Amino acid sequence: MVEDARPAGGVTLRQLLVSIGEPLVDLHVAATGLDLRVRGMSILDPDDEPGGYPAELVLVIGARGRDAIRFVRAAARGGAVAAAVKAGPEGQADELREAAAEAGIALLAVRPGVRWEQLETLVREVLDSAILSAGFGEDLPYGDLFSLAQTVAVLTGGSVSIEDAGNRVLAYSRSDDEVDELRRLSILGWEGPEAYLAMLREWGIFQRLRSGEEVVRIDEHPELGIRRRLAIGIRAGSHHLGTIWVQEGREPFADRAERALVGASRMAAVQLLRHRSDPHPGGPGRELLPGLLEGRASADLVAGHLGLDPATPASVLAFALPAEPDLPAHELRLVETGTVVSVHVTSFRRAALVGTLGSRVYAVLPDVTARQERAVRTLATDIVDVLRRRVGTRVQAGIGSPVATLGEVATSRAEADRVLDAMVRRPQARVATIAELRAEVLLGETLSLLAGKPDLRDPGVAALREHDTAHGSDLVGSLLAYLDAMGDVRSAAGRLHIHPNTLRHRVRRARTVSGIDLDDPRARLSCHLQLLLAVRADGGAA
Repeated sequence: MVEDARPAGGVTLRQLLVSIGEPLVDLHVAATGLDLRVRGMSILDPDDEPGGYPAELVLVIGARGRDAIRFVRAAARGGAVAAAVKAGPEGQADELREAAAEAGIALLAVRPGVRWEQLETLVREVLDSAILSAGFGEDLPYGDLFSLAQTVAVLTGGSVSIEDAGNRVLAYSRSDDEVDELRRLSILGWEGPEAYLAMLREWGIFQRLRSGEEVVRIDEHPELGIRRRLAIGIRAGSHHLGTIWVQEGREPFADRAERALVGASRMAAVQLLRHRSDPHPGGPGRELLPGLLEGRASADLVAGHLGLDPATPASVLAFALPAEPDLPAHELRLVETGTVVSVHVTSFRRAALVGTLGSRVYAVLPDVTARQERAVRTLATDIVDVLRRRVGTRVQAGIGSPVATLGEVATSRAEADRVLDAMVRRPQARVATIAELRAEVLLGETLSLLAGKPDLRDPGVAALREHDTAHGSDLVGSLLAYLDAMGDVRSAAGRLHIHPNTLRHRVRRARTVSGIDLDDPRARLSCHLQLLLAVRADGGAA
């Protein structure tokens, strides 16, 4: 058994999974949640005698499937937070999950093609970063810096490292691409090589990085073994906090790499300063976004925190991912979504606020008016496109209309939520505003009101549903198609792929069974709404 020294702070299991997750491991069980801290790592081989693993991640090598169950249980008895195992065949994977859940330990399933030494190296990278937090306060989320570095690597197409003002490496992205000698030496030594730093000073690179928010391009130097780079300073006002470096890989940088770096530098500045401005986790700063979105926080307080005028106009972007039964996996996707959204919106507006409420990610964009509608839509579309590639699932964005002051942000948020609720029925839609979906929003809220008033419903619609259930007919769907087509029999029959005479017969039968007078415009409208509600309640697409 090989044990690592355990750093005082460690990282949460959630942060660790964000950094080393797909395509290396899958979270199968989170028996005690994702917020427990992982403070070290051990390797458990079948030939070893199990020992103590307090707050550690245990890599169970040399055993897979049901053969690994006793080692997972041993890790749990030793105090481990999680165990990483090659799961084996599906049936055996189920047994492993059950054993982990009973033992009260998180289970990470290592994918078949992953080498143990590769996973070990990446875990060490993330855990080692926690050691650096000692000089900044334990509350500083260096796991988040690793997550930020990985996000920037995806958005730029390069290999990323984040350094402090003393050129010490704080975090870096994992990469399957080739790295040059400079990156290798920087990571191994946790700081830039002095010879290269001297050249950068001679070229005036550091002066440019320290003097403003400028993305600096550094040419390739094959004779020095150095590839092309992008760099940007991390700043807070006039104070230089550090630098983000991006090494070009086999492919050129992404088209919007520089824009992503601007947002990333602003996010990194917030993280590096958090221990000064908000030393108590869960303090007032953490409540700014929820309070603003829900109308609880004072606009003056929020404006003072962000350095804005309370009369600043603003707009809200809301992002939604589809619900899934695997709640831990959904949480991890929300974390990744929040990071990507933050990088983009802070490059658009420095004082943007981003956070998660429930199952949605929100961004408050200050100083946005109706004139910026096209720019905000372009921003939202870019974010959704990146998220669909990065998170690997359907993501939709609702844009709330701009409001005149920060105190009215809750109104913009409510509108963005209404848009997202309406978009559920349009899975192909990516980005939308209330102007595009006003009829769908109004219909949805009307049906919700009707759903809460069962005493107002016409028993004739219930009779139609009962008839369909008893006889295997489709009077509900046929009548709804007829009403959707405003009585155009041929159009409705075409949608149903039946003969017009067949539809006429069904409509006559529906009149008889329900007793509803379809010649009365008000009765027809009432019937139409209740049929829509019935179809939606049954899980159909009206």
